[in-house]
This record gives sequence, structure tokens and C-alpha cells, in this order.
Amino acid sequence: MLLPETERALLHRLATAQRDGRAPSVAGAVVRGGERAWSQGIEATPDTQFRIGSLTKTFVAVLVMRLRDEGRLRLDDLLETHLADPPVHGVTIAQLLSHTAGLASESPPPWWERTPGELRPELADIVDPAPRHSAGRRFHYSNPGFGLLGAVVEELRGRPWPEALQGEILDPLEMRRTSFLPQEPYARGFAVHPWADAVMPEAVHQTGRMAPAGQLWSTVEDLCRFANLLTGEADGVISADTVAEMREPRSAPETDSWESAYGLGVQLLRKPERMLVGHTGSMPGFLCALWVSVDDDAGAVVMANTTSGLAVGALAADLVGIVTEREPRMPEPWRPVADVDAALLELTGPWYWGPTGYALRLEAGRQFQLCALTGNGSRDARFRPADDGTWIGLNGYFAGETLRPVRDAAARLTHLDIGSFVFTREPYDPDAPIPGGVDPDGWR
Repeated sequence: MLLPETERALLHRLATAQRDGRAPSVAGAVVRGGERAWSQGIEATPDTQFRIGSLTKTFVAVLVMRLRDEGRLRLDDLLETHLADPPVHGVTIAQLLSHTAGLASESPPPWWERTPGELRPELADIVDPAPRHSAGRRFHYSNPGFGLLGAVVEELRGRPWPEALQGEILDPLEMRRTSFLPQEPYARGFAVHPWADAVMPEAVHQTGRMAPAGQLWSTVEDLCRFANLLTGEADGVISADTVAEMREPRSAPETDSWESAYGLGVQLLRKPERMLVGHTGSMPGFLCALWVSVDDDAGAVVMANTTSGLAVGALAADLVGIVTEREPRMPEPWRPVADVDAALLELTGPWYWGPTGYALRLEAGRQFQLCALTGNGSRDARFRPADDGTWIGLNGYFAGETLRPVRDAAARLTHLDIGSFVFTREPYDPDAPIPGGVDPDGWR
């Protein structure tokens, strides 16, 4: 539960956004510690369905990553590996997931969001075969790319992707109010006149082959359950390691200082205070945003039934900020490890890469953390144990590299090898195999 003053601040922010954005209705929710901590609706309830637009893509991405984890596909597989005679060739699954395949942003006209899906019955009908960019060169958001990914899921599962979604994600997460078609009570979509307080109903079309790009309907309460998946707390659906992989930026930023990026089916928003992961969404008459801050163990969902005018992404980010700033996450209490392994303790303490000092600390779960003793910690990293007596880097410069303790013929620990970098107990230890050797006259 949240403090009453925090709940009031959240409601005030939601109400202000609804008024200033002139949205017929809006609903919002906050998830904290794996549980829905607050939800509220204005001219709606937390159980009102809204169309979630492009947040659908993240659900499809989870289905694709589950296939990868099962060994049914590889991220570097070409699309034609899994689809017979696809409308485009030479693009990979990873490029489609990360919008780096160079495909057009939209399907050929008429605009798919405002016309029936029956106008585009085949995959060839949703993709302009002329690329906009070379595959893999840059980020270019592509709705048809996710239509192709939905077809991959159907081909490998042997059933429609909404059925796979129901059995693999919605049922395990108990998302009973998330559906392919709207279910009462659900919000009707509206366009709001730009210069008058007047509204016009937006037509709702089923999107056919483009459905994986923006078809789904859901509620803020259901999406709180999905938010937990994005923080890595849904092992029954997808592993935490796979979710962490999805959250990694996959395309180079267009500026040196990036504020937003894209992973594998998820958007990334870098704020000064925190990194947010999730997705925004829009369809005619609807807006949606879901953000989670993994470090703060907090997330927020916002949904509205207006075509434009309400900055739902900023609103959801503000709800996360209100909670984390007013009620910071309590740190986990420090506890000593249950069993001390003398062989691991031997690895701890100061080590030197050339003249630069580092400390290796043993953490819970037999993990190690390498930190610079002074100055720039450009080689700082955390390492997890592997099955062969080594450790694998989790972040920073040594991400994916191997930390290997090296012993001499007498079983004496001589040095650490981390991706060919030699770390010794003394700076340039002459008894260790320092690359390039050590001056025989030593320090002087």
C-alpha cells in the first residue's frame, strides 16, 4: 500500500492530465514490489478495457523470445528460414524485433489503422517490398515488421498467434481482461476537436494481418501483471535473463546523448533519475503507455480513449517518479552468506591490471563484483558463476567475457585472466605472465 499523500499526488497528476489533455476518460495504475499498489479511473474504472495499440508488439516479442528459448528459432535467422516465400528477404528476426530491418513504417495505403483488415488478406499486402534503409543500418519503426513476426509465431506454433498468446502469456499471468476483441465494459474511442470541447466517435476496425502491431485490448489492472514480466518477475512465462536481453538497446542512437532507444520489442526511455522500459501505444481513439523502472521495482500504466492530445508516455513516467521519489524503495537488508567457500574467498581482495588497482568482492550466489580502487572505473563489472569453474561478465566492458582464476603447477593462485587481461596481486608482478613481459630492473 502507498501512503495517502502519495495516492493523492498520483490522483492529482492523473486528473490534471485528463483535464489538460481533454480525454473523455483515463485510467492509471502503479505497480510496486510485484503488486498493484494503486489504480484509479476518471470517467472510467480500473477494469475498463482500452485498446493498447503498439504495446501489443511487446506481447508478440515475448512469444518470439519464448520460441528462441525453446530452440525453435535463432535471433539471427533470416525471415525466409521460417516463412515460405515471405514478402521481403534478407532481414533477421532480431532486426524485425528491434525495428532495424529497414522496412517501411506502414503498410501500403490505405492506412491500416483506419481501414478493415480484410483489405490486406496476405502478408504481401502489408509490406512494401522496397526497403527504406539497408537492413541492420539504423532504427526505423516498422508496424508491418511485427505483422511478419506474428506470422512466424503462427507458423512455428501451428495455430493463430492470439491462441498462442492466450495459452503462453495471458493465462499464466491471469490477465483475464486482455483480449483480441473488446469485451464489456470497454471504452469507446473518440477524436477530440482541436478548437472546441467536442468529440467524434472513432471507428474501430479489426486489423487482420497487421494485428500483431496494435490489435489488443486490456485494462490497467491486467497490464500491472504484464509490467512484472518486464522487470523479470515472470519466470513461468519467460526467464529473467531473456527479459534483460530484451531490455538492451539494439540500435545506435542518432545523437551522442540518447534519451530513447529500442530493444527487442520494448522501448527504452532514459530519464535523469532512472531508466524506464516498456512501450507506448496508439490507435484511432486510444492511447496507452506502460513503463517500469527495474532499479526502483516500480511501474505505471496509463490508458485513455482519445486519438491525441494526452502525453501518456510522460504521464506514466511521472506516476513512476511520484512513487519512487515520495516512497523510495527500501534496500534489501545485508546478510552474511550462509556458507563461506574458502576457495572463493581466496579470489577476493585487491588485484592489479598493470598499475591500476581493482578490488574483487564476493557477493551472494557466488557472484563477484570488480571495482576500481581509485579513478575511472571503466573496467568495473559483475560476474556470475559458470558451470566450469569460471565466471561470466554481466555488464560493462567485460560483459560476456570470462573471468578465469589461473594457478601454477603447485596449485598456487598466480593471477586472474579476464578476457586476456591479466590481473595480479602486485602491480606488474614479475612472477605472473604479464603480456609483453616485465622490465628486469623493476620499479625505480
